Amino acid sequence: MLAEQSDLLLVMGGDGSILRALYRSGEHLRPIFGLNIGSLGFLTCLPAKEYQRAVHCLSNKSYLLSQRSLLEIQIGDFKGRALNDIVISRGERSQLVRLSVSIDGNALTEYHADGLIIATPTGSTAYSLAAGGPIVMPESKILLITPICPHVFSNRSMVISDQSEITIMTAANQEVFMSIDGHEPRLVKPQERLLLRTSSQTLPLVMLPETTFAEILRQKLQWTGSIK
Repeated sequence: MLAEQSDLLLVMGGDGSILRALYRSGEHLRPIFGLNIGSLGFLTCLPAKEYQRAVHCLSNKSYLLSQRSLLEIQIGDFKGRALNDIVISRGERSQLVRLSVSIDGNALTEYHADGLIIATPTGSTAYSLAAGGPIVMPESKILLITPICPHVFSNRSMVISDQSEITIMTAANQEVFMSIDGHEPRLVKPQERLLLRTSSQTLPLVMLPETTFAEILRQKLQWTGSIK
């Protein structure tokens, strides 16, 4: 496996390319240096046109490693891991899904929605953001629970500790679909239990010391204005 034999992975593409590189790395997590050929590229370090600068940074090791938390899920014997998010949704069906959620064994609520997003801080700028969730600093010690088009207005996005364990129970007469970082959905049967927790491993993403998260947000989201 390439990751096992490498000290660092240079990935050319967008955020999706980095997610695929993580998926193919298995347990051998290596620092990832992303050169952006895509559109937004929140996870990438530099645009591809600055490849000469990338070579300089790598040869001189003039970069920082941002340790990004990973989210684990277990459904029966199946185990998976996400950098951005894990999504439980209705798939192509037109009916709302019913998902009972507990945190650390304490009942939270039953969501009636198109689906539910459990996101890491890194994933706060992905699907969770589009569903109305907050943007958080990428190295924050939190998890996000963001419903997709909830039927009840009071079901808003929620921030919890990354030390918490989330349990999701599907309804008795309803199948749902689960997707990890946008990969192929997996069918989840009725009354199946999903356990989610922060992984003990982290993914080191290469960042430039002169680039702040605020600058990335201003650039990628085209925010304007100045501080006076």
